[in-house]
Amino acid sequence: MILAEKDSYRTDPNRKRSIFSKIFLGPKFTFYPQAIWILLKNSRKAIKGLYPAEKWAESSFEVMRALENVGASIEITGMNNMRKFNGPAVFIANHMSALETQVLPCIIQPVKPVTFVVKESLIHMPVFGPIMRSRDPIVVSRTNPREDLRAVLEQGNEKLRQGQSIIVFPQSTRSSTFNPAEFNTLGIKLALKAQVPVVPIALKTDAWGIGKRIKDFGPIDIRKKIHFAFGEPMTVKNRGAEEHQEIIAFISRKLEQWQKDDRA
Repeated sequence: MILAEKDSYRTDPNRKRSIFSKIFLGPKFTFYPQAIWILLKNSRKAIKGLYPAEKWAESSFEVMRALENVGASIEITGMNNMRKFNGPAVFIANHMSALETQVLPCIIQPVKPVTFVVKESLIHMPVFGPIMRSRDPIVVSRTNPREDLRAVLEQGNEKLRQGQSIIVFPQSTRSSTFNPAEFNTLGIKLALKAQVPVVPIALKTDAWGIGKRIKDFGPIDIRKKIHFAFGEPMTVKNRGAEEHQEIIAFISRKLEQWQKDDRA
């Protein structure tokens, strides 16, 4: 896969945008049919048990390409930080949209076998549900913090012990703004228990908007550049308070930088 050996990736500025997106229908109405077709064909494979991790990464990359086809520009940096240590890690990221759950697999899975911590409703969705269930994620309710913590620590520790990395979104819901007060320490606690590194991910994915009627089908704004940045891996010490603050600082710094760049 094109991302597997790279440290950074940027959409080719000369890449041709789909003529249907450019002239006739616009990004939203040309991207979603592509994305739905990708999900449908792979959902059927997942139901049949024919959807291994490498196929998950491939279909994730197809979604990324579909975004580029309608004119979106994507930048990924710091991917070599995933290669600076052996074994699994806890990846801790802010959460803006559905885009990161679709695109992160093609970035991380070719380097580190990975799954998500997800809310229960995702595994019951008609099309995306079978795909997510096939990845054996850690499922949380988002209504009982104590039970969610127990599930993440117990199941996550076992998966990490078996060599599978975990992606954690500590925010309770997607948001185009980053509020450190809503960024919990779940990922830090898991990494501390399992004695594995944490890798911060800052992302800006608000080009894929949140829909008013259907949350996952919002506007696609190709004027907003899509960013992913992987930070240096960290070993969690003591209770992890310092590392938690370092992750918050990394995400805040990157978001501020990207917002300035977009305004320039």
